[in-house]
Amino acid sequence: MNKPKPRGVQGQQTGIYKLDAIKDVADSLNITISDPVALALASDVEYRIHQVIEEAARFMRHGRRTTMTTADIDQAFRVLNIEPLYGHSASNPPTFRRALPFPQVPAAGPVYFVEDEEIDFDRVFREEKIALPKGVSWKAHWLAVEGVQPLIPENPPAIPRDTDDAIKTEPQINGNSTLLTAAPPNNPATIRQQQQQQQQQQLVKQVLSRELQLYYTRLTSSLLPPSSDFAKRTAALASLRNDAGLQALLPYLIRWVGEGVVGALKEGVQAESDGKVLEVLLDVISALLENNTLFVEPYLHQILPPVLSTLLHSSLPPSHATHLRTVASQTLSRVLTQHSTTYPSLSPRIMKTLLLALISPGKSKGTREGAIRGLVGVGKEAVRKGLVEGGGAKVVGSECQDGEDSVALIDSVMDALRVLQPSSDMSYSLDSNNADDAAVALRLEEVLGNEVASRISQDAAWSREILGITNNST
Repeated sequence: MNKPKPRGVQGQQTGIYKLDAIKDVADSLNITISDPVALALASDVEYRIHQVIEEAARFMRHGRRTTMTTADIDQAFRVLNIEPLYGHSASNPPTFRRALPFPQVPAAGPVYFVEDEEIDFDRVFREEKIALPKGVSWKAHWLAVEGVQPLIPENPPAIPRDTDDAIKTEPQINGNSTLLTAAPPNNPATIRQQQQQQQQQQLVKQVLSRELQLYYTRLTSSLLPPSSDFAKRTAALASLRNDAGLQALLPYLIRWVGEGVVGALKEGVQAESDGKVLEVLLDVISALLENNTLFVEPYLHQILPPVLSTLLHSSLPPSHATHLRTVASQTLSRVLTQHSTTYPSLSPRIMKTLLLALISPGKSKGTREGAIRGLVGVGKEAVRKGLVEGGGAKVVGSECQDGEDSVALIDSVMDALRVLQPSSDMSYSLDSNNADDAAVALRLEEVLGNEVASRISQDAAWSREILGITNNST
């Protein structure tokens, strides 16, 4: 068998990458390699170059470009798990220049090189030096020392004290100032209200923007005093109910409402004007609760005291008492409906306050009526525990046996017990000749007292529902 003749090394080289390039690299590293080894390395290098260019061309086509950039080469390196080349940017491509031919070596061919940028040191020295910014640092300072805020630049400025001058100037808004005329000396309530309003406006001025300051001033002046324009008051309440972007103003409005309720209830026996003020302030609280864009949960501890104070106050204006307590009960119901799931202890604490006001000895009839209406706002089970199981109805009945002014209190008890009345088309009274009905009537009298039991006994199904007895058909 004839053996094939070995070919020369030069006859085997068919690629683009020259054998001499491999040998030059080997010589630079002081490595001596033979021609077959150099040929194998040249073929492998050419294959790798083709592989990189093929991947880079794929990125170029996906980028809808016709020019390959260094970014495409870098992406190809990452795909092939090869460390990319650093120092090359697509936004600043290198510039290659062609070197002059060498007459001594005519077979060397064209040679290209990257031209280095020449830096003029005189121009560099003349340029303005750019100062590096100071790094981020942390510094501690005292917010308050024993309840007193230090007067240092890191803390907000202190609120100036009000003076007892006869004429005061409101904070300037948009360059304008409004003068508050002095109240008559024989009306200290008006003077105190102006002082509180002035202090509140100065507090608002420290934090809020000028637009919110103007909104706050016009809003409060439109709501109070109640004798102002009804259309403006309605528009102000609608703004509180629907407008977004009032979160920054919310704590100041709640404080304004709380101070207004305290001022209206402080003087003992209230006048008709105080009743109107309380109605407006309760409407403000309801409007804030109805606004879905406001986050009122952090301020519940400031919202509940004005509502409960109005609900349980002993001497509200007679013409506004029922309406005020009803509105306060509805507001309390809304608060519990919206936030009792977030704060599970809210309903038991409010119910405990209402029960103490209902059954504690020495409480006025107005306080007891407010507690009853508050239980209705809390819910059906609160009415059962307060009036039936807690003995609230019996306490009210024992205090209202004589006197025409007790009719409203008895009516409030009946209204509260109606939430326990089952719905039915027909009702019949308890029959004293029937043993079961007689037992129900006796038990009802023990739980509710004579006054309330005599009215409830007109409906047998209602009586059994209050006592928790299953209605047996006869």
